[in-house]
Formats: sequence, structure tokens, C-alpha cells
Amino acid sequence: MPGTVSAAIGFEHVDVLIVGAGISGVGLAYHLATKQPGRTLAIVEARDAIGGTWDLFRYPGIRSDSDLHTFGFAFKPWTNDNAIADGHEILDYLHETIAENDLARYIHLGHRVLRADFSSDEARWTVTLERTSDGTQVDVTCGLLISGAGYYDYDNAHTPHFEGREDFGGQIVHPQHWPEDLDYAGKNIVIIGSGATSVTLLPAIADKAGHVTMLQRSPTYILPLPRRDPIANALRRMLPDRAAYRLTRTINMNRMRLLYGLSQRYPNQMRRLIRALNARALPEGYAVDTHFNPRYGPWSQRLCVVPDADLFKAISSGAASVVTDRIVRFTERGILLESGDELAADIIVTATGFTVVPFGGITLHVDGQPVNLPERLIYKSLMVSGVPNFAFVMGYINYSWTLKVDLVAEYLCRLLAHMDRHGYATVTPHSDDPSLARRPFLEMESGWVSRSMHLYPQQGSHGSWTVDQNYALDRARLGKSPVEDPALRFTDAVVAVTHAEAPV
Repeated sequence: MPGTVSAAIGFEHVDVLIVGAGISGVGLAYHLATKQPGRTLAIVEARDAIGGTWDLFRYPGIRSDSDLHTFGFAFKPWTNDNAIADGHEILDYLHETIAENDLARYIHLGHRVLRADFSSDEARWTVTLERTSDGTQVDVTCGLLISGAGYYDYDNAHTPHFEGREDFGGQIVHPQHWPEDLDYAGKNIVIIGSGATSVTLLPAIADKAGHVTMLQRSPTYILPLPRRDPIANALRRMLPDRAAYRLTRTINMNRMRLLYGLSQRYPNQMRRLIRALNARALPEGYAVDTHFNPRYGPWSQRLCVVPDADLFKAISSGAASVVTDRIVRFTERGILLESGDELAADIIVTATGFTVVPFGGITLHVDGQPVNLPERLIYKSLMVSGVPNFAFVMGYINYSWTLKVDLVAEYLCRLLAHMDRHGYATVTPHSDDPSLARRPFLEMESGWVSRSMHLYPQQGSHGSWTVDQNYALDRARLGKSPVEDPALRFTDAVVAVTHAEAPV
């Protein structure tokens, strides 16, 4: 475990301020600390622990739905036998990364970013922080502000209104706020939802619960994969860790690209393939087309992975079941469905998704004017038009999240080096192309996307303004293409700034 990270702010100014100490913030910090060692750096985190998603979610079975050979960092090999890893394994990996690279000295816990104001005259951000322990506010300044906060609203989960909720005599739980002392042994549990959380939670509690029912309005694509990657583990026995990791990473990235490409190009064939895999894992005569045949094409929503077919094993054993129907209302004893059936429940789990906020909910201002994000465009998937010295990380929806983190971090290091060489103080993306059409930042049918994209900046139809879910394209655009771009406007240094090193 790493040394203790600071719970009190001890700096006034840093060159780079990262918001969020999850997997994005830790990855950004590593790249900046190693490739831009002359810069001062700090990470602020609203919660009292590092890890982001992997510390927030505590429901049974919490795990990745991407393999850790691509979800892990490019610079730190994943050496665990499990390719699909449990939440505590990912947390351990993050703590190891922090300890091995002396990143704890940059991390300041328990400080939430409320707003950030950029001054063009001073070429810096003034960032207002709130200490979560007592509400004390403090202002710090930075040259470059980076949001590594992902997209979750960590305080507020998404729970739609259910008629009769107050009539239910049992307990209602959302996975985002799972009670540590919840006793579900021998009880009937209904999980509302069919996404990644539901398919993870069901097999994790099925052995201990009386019976678990996954209640879904419509099916989701479910793909069984081995928890342990036989190719990766074989390569680790033959090669040094780093070489085995690089090779496995390449193999798995290409496999993901192939799976996504085939799903886009041959949706009907992929639908039949996934259905066949599901049918093989379920009892003979099971109603596969009722419960595991979505109405949309593969990858119109994110595909759910189940390691070692654990979901199907729980169903086959009789410990769990799937019901596809619509909810009329909650009742005293459970849930009344449109079919007229009533599902008995002692505990109802509302795995109904999450609430999304752009950039951790930070209010941005430039020269005293509030930034209306939906009016802005996204530059190269990491900056916002008209907002100087600001960047963000949002991972892929069809690849592992962390692949984008590494690319964004590498690009930002190149951008900062370019600004140093030319004596630039600010960089701002601008779009003057009248032919540029606007589209939503993310284009998927998932509920969390449709509920939230109106809050985000938009992407453009071409050029540097597209948001492509394509690792190979981003690798060329962010890792190799020149920093100089007609869409970027630089200004020279205007003031001499004294940099106060963030303390160890």
C-alpha cells in the first residue's frame, strides 16, 4: 500500500491540476510526472479514497467488464491470472501504481471542485475547492486544468419513479448505495435492469439468496468469456511480464476491434452468433428469444460480458431466473407486472443505471462568462472549443476505458512540450468552419446516453471535431499527428508566474 496521501490542501498554484483520483487521474499523473518532470502537479479528489468507480461501488461481485490487459495501463503490466478482474483486484492495481511511481505526494483527498474561472490576462485558472469534511472553501490556481472525473454523478444514482414504491413492505436498494450490512441470505430478490450491474450482481448473490430474479423490460446482449485468458497466461509463462503484456494487449485490442467491426458490418450474423452462445449455455428448451434476443443490433448499446458464463450457470441451477415484462407498480409483497403476474420480493434492487454529469459537475467560466457546454464543440475528444487550457478524459464505449487515458495523456504531454518550445501560455480550440454539422458527443441507444448527452459539448461532422470510437484512428491523431493545427490558437506568455511546488 502507498504512503498516506494528503487530506489538506498545501499548495496555492500548480502548473497542472487534475480533478479525480480514479483510474483516469492516476494514469494522467503518471504520464505528466514522468514526461513533464519539471512541472508542478496536483490531483484533487472529492472522496476520501482513491479509486473512483472501483472504490465507490461496493455491491457483491463488482468487477470489470473489460479485460485487464487492455483496461490496465500501458506502462504497468497486469500480472494477475484473472483477465476479468474483481473490483478489489483493480483497486490493488491502482494502489500499486501509485506506490511504485511515488504519485501519492500529488494526491489531495476530500476536496471537491465547485467552479473554475479562467483569466486570459493571467493565463491561469482559479479553481474553487470545497473541503468535504467541513465545507471550508479555498481557491487555488493552475495553468492547465484536466478533468479526470469520468461521467458518474457519485452522489446521485438514477432511479425512475415506480408507482406504489411507498407500499412495498421490504427493502429497496440501489447498487450505487449498497448497504454494507445488507442481509440477503435466504431472501427473494428482484433486480430491476438488464445491464452490466444486473448481470454482475445476480450470480454473485444467487448462492446465498433464496431466489434471484432479473426483471428486464427488454433483453441485452450477453457475451460469455473466460475469466482467465488462456493465451495471456500462457504468454506470461514463456515471456517476461512486459513482453507478454504488450503482446496480449495487442491481441485483445485487435479482437475488440474485430468484434465491434463485425457487429457494425454484419449485425444479423453477429446476433445469431451471440444467440447461439447463449443457447448453448442455457438449459435445453429455454426461452432464449424471449429473454436474450434484443430488439436492437449488437453494439447499438454496450455489450455485457459474463465471465465463465456465471449468469447462465446461476439460471441453469434454478437459483436465478429472468423475467421480461413491464412494471405496473410496486405492491406490498413485490412487483405487479403488465402480464398480471406478481413477483414476490423481500428486497428490490433498482439497477436502473446512473446519473451522468459532465466533467464532475464543475462550473466553468472564461473571463467572467459562464461556459454553456452544449453550445461548444469537442476537439480531438479531449478539449472544448472556446475554453483555454482545459482538457478532459472520457474513455471508449466499445474498447477499454483506459486505452483513451493513455492516448490523451501522451497528447497533452506533447502539447505542453510544444507550448514550452514556442513560449506559449494558452491554447484554445476554435472552429470557424461553416460546413461543420453538429452531432451528440456519444451516439448510442443506452439509457444513460439518451438521458445525458444534451448536457455535453457536441462533436462535429468532420476533421478534428469528430469523436471516433476507434483506437487506431485516435492513436494516429493523438499520438503521432503534429500538435500544430489551424483549429488551435496559441497566445504568448503574458505574465511571469511563480510556481509553488505541491508538497510531499
